[in-house]
Amino acid sequence: MVNRPREEAAYNLWRDYFAERPIHDDEIFRRRFRMSKTLFHRIADAVKDHDTFFVQQRDGVGKLGLSSLQKITAVFRMLAYGVPADALDDYSTAIRCMKKFCQAIIEVFGPQYLRRPNSDDIARLLYIGEERGFPGMLGSLDCMHWCWKNCPKAWAGMYSGRKGSPTIILEAVADYDLWIWHAYFGLPGSNNDINVLEASHLFADLVEGNSPPVNYKIMGKDYNVGYYLADGIYPKWSTLVQTIHDPQGRKKTLFATKQESYRKDVERAFGVLQSRWEIIKGPARFWDKRVLHDIMTTCIIMHNMIIEDERDLSAPIREFNEAPAPTVEMVIDETTRFNQFLDRHRKIKDKKAHYELRDALIEHIWQRHGRT
Repeated sequence: MVNRPREEAAYNLWRDYFAERPIHDDEIFRRRFRMSKTLFHRIADAVKDHDTFFVQQRDGVGKLGLSSLQKITAVFRMLAYGVPADALDDYSTAIRCMKKFCQAIIEVFGPQYLRRPNSDDIARLLYIGEERGFPGMLGSLDCMHWCWKNCPKAWAGMYSGRKGSPTIILEAVADYDLWIWHAYFGLPGSNNDINVLEASHLFADLVEGNSPPVNYKIMGKDYNVGYYLADGIYPKWSTLVQTIHDPQGRKKTLFATKQESYRKDVERAFGVLQSRWEIIKGPARFWDKRVLHDIMTTCIIMHNMIIEDERDLSAPIREFNEAPAPTVEMVIDETTRFNQFLDRHRKIKDKKAHYELRDALIEHIWQRHGRT
């Protein structure tokens, strides 16, 4: 039997970071826990209230077990530093803490921090997009791969992409301040970005007619569907705006420069996400893909929580950019409803509308920035 001084370790942890006058100040806490102490306590209290596993209890002989702070700090060490579970004192408990913590975060904070943009969110995104020269822009779209070290041998071929090792793909949409609005994780690394887009739910609400309206104007023409900036591999859809390879002329060169600059919002978001949570930068060590999904989702949720905690929400929004609440028109006739579904689907994949939108943006950006 190994005698672990849990009570002494709990006191040392409390003294170092959580006492009224801790040894380490708030700046060191922010660097080591990746967030402010206020946000950490908010998360810890919510997790403890949601799952009694994180409440300190006594064992069969009356000895105190691990404290809430010890369990949650162990999870943060694995998430923030990529520390393997067997590097901690009790790796079986560490794995249980990781799984239960991720489930609690998803259940408690997922509906708020993984929500689709509502009317107020869209109004802010439209305002920022117009200020940057892209009216109607809702963010930028791209994919990243997470290496799966312990992928089962039977699945290794299916999950191996161009780098030769098994990976799992994350598709995400990020905005100007790196908030991740859309996350679709789980497809094998052998897929490309087009396969992931076809399988994801990015445009599900738009096709079903349930998305909030997006109203803006470019070169005197009214539009009611937003778009995302993407790289060249994506298809020519009316909801995606890509750069121009080998642009000819000053107008197209300026457009390509602006598009490629703002499209990197999602790439910066991936970089911040991986630097903040080292566990998704290194190889995934869990066997169960559902656990990996929960870990990735938890990292994205807490990434968004940190952004909300640190960003400035006082940016002005113009009145005409405020989006009205979505209205759902009930259609009794199933044939009519199905035809409307097909019509919206065709509009999304309209190649002609894609080029018309891009040409309008080229002229708009030139009039706004080309003469300065």
